[in-house]
Amino acid sequence: MLEDLTFKSLGTANYHETLELMKSHIKKEDFNNEIWLLEHPPIFTLGTAADKSHILEPKDIPIVQTDRGGEVTYHGPGQLVIYFLLDVKKLDFGPRKLVFTIQTFIKELLKNISIECDFVEGAPGVYVDKKKIASIGLRISKGKSYHGISLNFDMDLSPFKQINPCGYKGLEVTQIKDLNKDISKLQLEAKAIDLLRKIF
Repeated sequence: MLEDLTFKSLGTANYHETLELMKSHIKKEDFNNEIWLLEHPPIFTLGTAADKSHILEPKDIPIVQTDRGGEVTYHGPGQLVIYFLLDVKKLDFGPRKLVFTIQTFIKELLKNISIECDFVEGAPGVYVDKKKIASIGLRISKGKSYHGISLNFDMDLSPFKQINPCGYKGLEVTQIKDLNKDISKLQLEAKAIDLLRKIF
């Protein structure tokens, strides 16, 4: 367990600025473990091995190349993005264990609000009836993790049609508001923080 874990609710944050802040945070001499909860203005992001041809029609949505794992995804208003800036060496977590732990956390969170979900072998993320509800992409550098998971809450899902989400042609996406109308974003964040405190 991490004794110095801090949670930060950052509201709406520019993607480029957040990426730079994450990179500088993990390099700090006085590094402390933090989990950031936020959302981004509309943007398509590409993982390190992403194939740009999976962006079918960007229209006016910016595209950024990132240093996380995974393929192409979309971030936009109404999504809960959670970034994990953790000393995984101290936790004794390898990449697989970290991915599995984060996916299991989302499964627990959704179960908590009466949404049943599952995982798909070889396709990281979380799915409800084969529709993707959460995308995961991480980076580990010198024993520290950054990037994380995005959970679709109450958003315009149409930009996902402008890409092959996570590199899968025709992959459908879903969101919490279409499955449970009674939960607010603040309640969701509070539940997420409670669960994460127990996990880390």
